[in-house]
Amino acid sequence: MQGTIIENLSGKKLSVLVVLLIIAQVICFLIGGLIAPKPATSQNILSTACKDDRINGSEPGLGKWYYPRGRGACRTVEMNYYNLESQYQAFQVVWTFQMPLPRDDIAFDYSRWQQNLIGVLQIEVVYHSQLQLAPITPIVLDARLAYRNIGDPDNAWKPYAASKIERNLECVLNDQSESYSYNCSMIPLFELGSLYHDFYLLNIRLPIDTDRNINVGIGHISDIWLTVINQNGGFTKIWVSLKTIFFPIVLCFLAWYWRRIHLLSRSPALLEYMLLAVGLALSFLNMPLEYLTLSYDMPFMLLLSDIRQGVFYAVLLSFWLVFAGEHLMIQDGDQRTSLKCYWRHLSAVFVGCLSLFIFDMCERGVQLRNPFFSIWVSSIGTKLALSFIILAGISAGMYLLFLTYMIWKVFINISIKRAALPSMSSARRLHYEGIIYRFKFLMIATLLCASLTVIGFILGQVAEGQFKWDEDIELETTSAFFTGVYGMWNIYILALLCLYAPSHKKWPAEPSDQSLSEEIEFARLPTEPNEMLSLTAFARKTATE
Repeated sequence: MQGTIIENLSGKKLSVLVVLLIIAQVICFLIGGLIAPKPATSQNILSTACKDDRINGSEPGLGKWYYPRGRGACRTVEMNYYNLESQYQAFQVVWTFQMPLPRDDIAFDYSRWQQNLIGVLQIEVVYHSQLQLAPITPIVLDARLAYRNIGDPDNAWKPYAASKIERNLECVLNDQSESYSYNCSMIPLFELGSLYHDFYLLNIRLPIDTDRNINVGIGHISDIWLTVINQNGGFTKIWVSLKTIFFPIVLCFLAWYWRRIHLLSRSPALLEYMLLAVGLALSFLNMPLEYLTLSYDMPFMLLLSDIRQGVFYAVLLSFWLVFAGEHLMIQDGDQRTSLKCYWRHLSAVFVGCLSLFIFDMCERGVQLRNPFFSIWVSSIGTKLALSFIILAGISAGMYLLFLTYMIWKVFINISIKRAALPSMSSARRLHYEGIIYRFKFLMIATLLCASLTVIGFILGQVAEGQFKWDEDIELETTSAFFTGVYGMWNIYILALLCLYAPSHKKWPAEPSDQSLSEEIEFARLPTEPNEMLSLTAFARKTATE
């Protein structure tokens, strides 16, 4: 039977291939560490309090726009809340944020390469002995978002989104002194899936209604800070460049691999189907769709990116389970298995990925219609979101432990099989020893790839959510890690496509009777009386029990 390339490739050629793959992996890490900037950048914007001509403002989406810079800028007011008899209160002003901020008297604009924009509020409340703030206070925000582009007049703001939203203001007081403010938690405000326009404007009103107890008892708001987080344009260019390079390469290897499979007289085995599936999932992830955002407004791009990565995770995790279970050599005939043998393991992966998909649709799916929506705003939603993320992290860790256990059991089985090697001829013994060492090296590489994938998934979830759940987490994720892991996925799968493609060589071309009997003796190991199992079938049976 024809074997795979990994079985028949000479040691010299295999060494050259491994060295080239390692060099490519090192280059991916160096690109992120030396060339690419940080994945994301943030900017803190202090609000400008503009005098509201209409007390309590107007309905969302109606009325004039208030902006602090440019021709027709609003009339600003000073908020002095140390005096209860101050002329202006929070409901008599419009808190304005014009994005992005200028620097050194130079006006900057957003680039479409920056992909997305997240806004988080930080409200500063001054302590006063006559009006104390409750630990958790509901607050209603009348928020409106507008945009304009380069070349538009300063007052040509066009409405983008508007909503009357309710958030919880959680504040604590460390020192009861007239000169101290409350320490309030951050409030997630909006999330845009694309940055198609050059400038954005945010208007926030705090309407008051004593009859319905709206914004009553929120204390003395002195300032409001807006923290905007967006993907770094320089990092996006590096990221898309890597996708542009890997996308055609993976497609070419897939076509070459599947052509070799179809040249065989037998039908494809389960491992070959799974390798094709993981290659297609990687190609789906590699598609540089970010180029379309440079010409078209695609607010669903952030959700689509999550779906693409989720599909890749699901297929890759399933492939590793099948890969460890099917062992090294591809079987034919009646010994071939199907996915039904792995339904317990694959169902766990399916349930975990489905849970994350539902959570993502509840968050970013709704944000396609209302960018101000957030599942984190209520205590129940926050607990539910944290439960999803913690459960996903625990599941990823348990999956990694289970995969490690499966690989360990396969190594034990290989060690048992090596007991038959001394009875073989020298040439055949060296051949099988080479296969075993190559297989062990590939399984260790698989375990390393799985570990970095799980670590990257957990770090990505924590980095994305730390601004939303307002935890003081010191987490620094560098571009080198992201580009390195992404390059590792492509290099690892390219190596599998190359090494597990059918080989044109046969071992041996014309085996003698003695070598053939030795091959049968090695391939079969008695486990019970009158029961003989092949190397792969024996490993598969033990790994799937």
